[in-house]
Amino acid sequence: MTQTDTAMTRLPDPDLRPDFYAGVTAKRFVAWLVDSAAIGLLSALALPFTAFTGLFFFPLLMLVVGFCYRWFSIASASATPGMMLMAVELREADGLRLSSGTALLHTAGYTLSVAMAPLQLISIALMLFSARKQGLTDHILGTAALNRAL
Repeated sequence: MTQTDTAMTRLPDPDLRPDFYAGVTAKRFVAWLVDSAAIGLLSALALPFTAFTGLFFFPLLMLVVGFCYRWFSIASASATPGMMLMAVELREADGLRLSSGTALLHTAGYTLSVAMAPLQLISIALMLFSARKQGLTDHILGTAALNRAL
């Protein structure tokens, strides 16, 4: 097995290959901004289809649109469009792209952590200070965000 093959059978060691994790936290933040703007736009575009009653529950509409946006994009490309723009992708503990089931669990964990401020703060702290720059959901699922260009 070549070194490239070995790297794809598990997550890279952050001590041996820090380049996979370099700048990932900042890139995830910019990707989050891009994705949040896209979700806001998609939610606004959905308003006419709710006969504008969506205005009364717009935060819930954004939550549903955002959940679908994240789940479908992560399940198909192992990254959201914002993450693709920033050249970051999510990988499972075995180094492979996220399956649809793991993408669903990752999206559910993200949604739960966004809904509860203490969990979001813990997730941010973990991204800033853990070796693999994993958020709370990443730690639970064993996933990690890596620089895609590598």
